[in-house]
Amino acid sequence: MNTNRLSVPMQNALISQMTKEGHAAQIYLSYGIWADNQGYGGIANFLYRHSTEERSHMIKIMEYILERGGKPVVEAIPAPPQDPKNITECFNKVFQHEVDNTNAIYKLVNLSLEEKDWATWNFAQWFVKEQLEEEKLALDLIDKLKIAGGDRASDESLFTLDKTLGEMPDEETLARTANTENP
Repeated sequence: MNTNRLSVPMQNALISQMTKEGHAAQIYLSYGIWADNQGYGGIANFLYRHSTEERSHMIKIMEYILERGGKPVVEAIPAPPQDPKNITECFNKVFQHEVDNTNAIYKLVNLSLEEKDWATWNFAQWFVKEQLEEEKLALDLIDKLKIAGGDRASDESLFTLDKTLGEMPDEETLARTANTENP
């Protein structure tokens, strides 16, 4: 007996979004490595935490597919784009990536409406709300950098920005803070 409650197009769209979230995790990880290599440990930690968050989004979709009786497929993830040239480009790319992801989520919502798949529509609303927060966060990064002076920011301003981003509260923890009591 087939217990899959997802249509083939919906399951494929969810798998595609799952892959997109995995790719996002790789992008944030890549940008975090770039920032770390440039000496911006706080910015790197911020980006590393977002990499973990994006991976969690991928798992959330995977679990939903399983709960609906479908079979998630782990697809190949494209390599992240080239390193940014500077912090301005990094933050602009983060924003553009979030806008692209928002548009992909909207496609899921539209498909769920077309199919009258109310369970998936309801599930996707969490991602709609999340993307509002992610776009706002990316815009805040751009604004903070502008206030610091943008590409002409002083070393002191960049130091303060780096420190501020490194200390921002976040649900995700860094791998380097894991230990046997808190894996």
